[in-house]
Amino acid sequence: MNAEPQDDDALRSMSLQSFTMSALFDRTFDEGMGLVEECARYLDGRGRDESRALPRKAALVYAGESMRITTRLMQAASWLLIQRAVQEGDMSAEDAASDRYRLGAREICLARREEGVDDLPGKLVELLERSESLYRRIARFDDIFFREAPDTGGVKRQFAALQQAFGAKGE
Repeated sequence: MNAEPQDDDALRSMSLQSFTMSALFDRTFDEGMGLVEECARYLDGRGRDESRALPRKAALVYAGESMRITTRLMQAASWLLIQRAVQEGDMSAEDAASDRYRLGAREICLARREEGVDDLPGKLVELLERSESLYRRIARFDDIFFREAPDTGGVKRQFAALQQAFGAKGE
């Protein structure tokens, strides 16, 4: 299930803990982990065979785009696992808000498609599209909960306000 932009206001009103306990998070987590498994099976099996049959130029595009899928899915899985740790009480929301746990590699994961992608095997193109959709959705969650400007919300802003109110110093 994709979160729509109109849902952003509802997400902004949620705490990180509420989000991680939501059906939206559970569906996104299941989708992400399922996509990781599906992609690994494809790239290690049928995709490997299909890539060997491609002309040289298409094989180079295949290699680059398969690395992009892998990067997207590893970033998405890492982010989802951090949020699952919050859900299960293994990590605090404050720790999860650390910059080191933010969704990374946006310049790679959201870059314009390579020329020649449409000549790649259909299953790889489908995985590219699905991985990009998942990554964009998680990027929006990451922005809402952790990166937004101080006047629009986010966990970091909430922790900063608490620290200021109680005189605590950040580490």
